[in-house]
Amino acid sequence: MKKLMTVLLIIMATGAFAQQDPLFSQYMFNKLALNPAYAGSRDIFTVDALYRYQWVNIDGAPQTFSASIHTPLKNEHIGLGLNVYSDAIGPTINQGALATFAYRILFPDARLSFGLQAGVKYMDIFWTKLNPYDVEDPLFRTQLKNKAVPDANFGIYYYSKKYYVGLSSKQLLQNQMSVVKVNGKDEFTKLLRHFYGMAGAAFSLSDQVVFRPSILVKFVQNSPPQMDLNASFMFAQTFWIGASYRTEKALSLMTEFNLTDKLRLGYSYDLWFNELQAYNKGSHEIRLGFDFDIFQRRMVTPRYF
Repeated sequence: MKKLMTVLLIIMATGAFAQQDPLFSQYMFNKLALNPAYAGSRDIFTVDALYRYQWVNIDGAPQTFSASIHTPLKNEHIGLGLNVYSDAIGPTINQGALATFAYRILFPDARLSFGLQAGVKYMDIFWTKLNPYDVEDPLFRTQLKNKAVPDANFGIYYYSKKYYVGLSSKQLLQNQMSVVKVNGKDEFTKLLRHFYGMAGAAFSLSDQVVFRPSILVKFVQNSPPQMDLNASFMFAQTFWIGASYRTEKALSLMTEFNLTDKLRLGYSYDLWFNELQAYNKGSHEIRLGFDFDIFQRRMVTPRYF
């Protein structure tokens, strides 16, 4: 915890934290957390909940919970949604809740959606969880001023039954979240604008097998671009199995089961091949998805995205 907290305090004091968004391996099943234009795209009322425990065996390692709901309305041009999350790293916690509105242009075989999210975010530090080397260190004795700040995200999502392409930008307002006085000077943590590009497709290899590749590209100021490449297969319209490679030298093994036509269970395990390899036992991620046909429409089954 001490080493982790030292890094976090340096980050907060310089305001140079780059990858501020939570990390998800199962991004292809959790798109509302990345792109607000995804709202309503499954053409059914959808609930997703995801829990991630990253870097197992490191004291204070990141633990993230994310939940989202989204649905189209009877007016098929409109999609609505809500995403909430809690991202804890050591004694720090980041939380947020954002409502989503999406407008869809309907084509015969595809949809073009524009989405906007707006809500609030909050960050805090639980000082009682700390055991500093030097209790007289002024950085530990200072008062951290936190406040809830507004934020907004925007996205574009074009999709059909067989493929999708999306672009989005998050943390558009780039607000200051926390202020701490260091050596008589106010230092602050500032939200940085994140950019995402995603694409995927589904190819039927036989009556029983579907191949689904996908890609996610992330970029944020002061950090190198990051790419996730995924390849997965669906068997008998029942379960997915696949793997992703992340350019920060991580491999994700994942699976998802369609327990019923309305209930899905997914799991992924990450292996790291960078400097963290010697200190952690991988990362676990589990998610549940529910579909509710509240409008009694005739839905496409199975849904690949």
